[in-house]
Amino acid sequence: MSESSTPPPKASNPRLRAVLGHEFFAPYQWKRRIALWSGAVLVALAAILFAKASDWAYVLFQKIVAHGIWIPLILTPAVFGLLSWATEGRLRAARGSGIPQVIATIHIEDESFRSRMLALPIAVSKMVLTLLALTVGASIGREGPTVHVGAGLLHWLGRRFGFTDPKALSRFILAGGAAGIAAAFNTPLAGVVFAIEELAGTFEHRFSGLLLTAVIVGGVVSLGITGNYAYFGTVQTSLPLGHAWLAVLQCGIVGGLLGGLFARLILLSRRGPLAVVGRLRDRNPVVFAIGCGFALAVLGVLSHNAVYGTGYVQARAFVQEAPVTPGHWFGIVKLLANVVSYWAGIPGGIFSPALAVGAGIGHNIAYFLPHAPEAAVVLLGMSAYLSGVTGAPLTSAVIAMELTNNQNMVIPIMAACLLARAAASLFCPTPVYRDFAERMIQDFERQQALRAEVEKQDQIPLPIDPSEEDSER
Repeated sequence: MSESSTPPPKASNPRLRAVLGHEFFAPYQWKRRIALWSGAVLVALAAILFAKASDWAYVLFQKIVAHGIWIPLILTPAVFGLLSWATEGRLRAARGSGIPQVIATIHIEDESFRSRMLALPIAVSKMVLTLLALTVGASIGREGPTVHVGAGLLHWLGRRFGFTDPKALSRFILAGGAAGIAAAFNTPLAGVVFAIEELAGTFEHRFSGLLLTAVIVGGVVSLGITGNYAYFGTVQTSLPLGHAWLAVLQCGIVGGLLGGLFARLILLSRRGPLAVVGRLRDRNPVVFAIGCGFALAVLGVLSHNAVYGTGYVQARAFVQEAPVTPGHWFGIVKLLANVVSYWAGIPGGIFSPALAVGAGIGHNIAYFLPHAPEAAVVLLGMSAYLSGVTGAPLTSAVIAMELTNNQNMVIPIMAACLLARAAASLFCPTPVYRDFAERMIQDFERQQALRAEVEKQDQIPLPIDPSEEDSER
């Protein structure tokens, strides 16, 4: 028998051979783990840098406003118009919050579509343009853009590691989005729930372990750099049994209705009164954005500069029962500021501004419930309104609890969020992010069908004119 035909030596211990042959030790699996974990570290670092830069941008805006309350009346419309012009063409995917783009790319496995939505230039421009918008007082958040950036980074890294299978890349996108929301709020559990409830729409048991580890790795990096902190600080409050539970009912209904109304307003239906606003924006987006910037500046003047930015300071003041609060009208005026900022079509999210609106609404409801702790009612209003806006009650409940480091309000918050989602469905049956994503998917499918029809027409041979045939003969 020749040497080449000799069978390879086998391990003497069959148990050891079985262990070493397990899927856990497969090089392909470790390659995927290393790609995901290193990507989670990259997303966490990008999220921390983005958060710090967002704070600096808003501080710069406050210094500008200190020189004159009238300055935003000129500066904000001009920059809104510039942002609308800059996001035409190749950077169009950088508009809005970014979460609908991530949802659409998870469900559409076409690589050209994914590259258009998640390319690195889109991720970089998303961060830069969002920071520019915050520098002029836009009422937007950075959490949605962080999800978009995280998904883009993981998609890019997955391809660099050689993963080209569309389903494998879908999991990279999902992990990047989850790590992004977890790092943005410093809420790892909310990142996992958000990925399941909002991004994927289902629980993928085969990927749950890797998703968890990616979020945990990103969370460890975030904790190591920024420390273990609660976004709004620790809130020690609870809701006693009895008539104080009327707060759950009131916050759930009011917060849900207003959240659903906000979602309906920013969706700009293709039929009805809101369709007029959509047509005006489509006809001349730059001029429309300038008008939205001026409307925001007017609201800023009327509110004594309270509605600019993410609303973090105002929401924290309500939750912590600070002696000086933004006032009873803050919730409604901030809601209007959020609407005109989103209508402008500029990059920016709605998470943080929604929390601020919900805190203001909870503060208003607490006025009619003197026997209920104000901080507890504010917390219920915040979580209920967020649930109404996003249509994601579990994510809203988990975020509210992790942002305030409060476990005493678990049951009331979950009840208010579920009630709010039911109330919001009267205005917005489909969750707002999923509605935007479905529109993108429909537009893509329409373009694909049109392209296929054109190619089919090109392949049909043209009939020969008899006169031409005779002349050829």
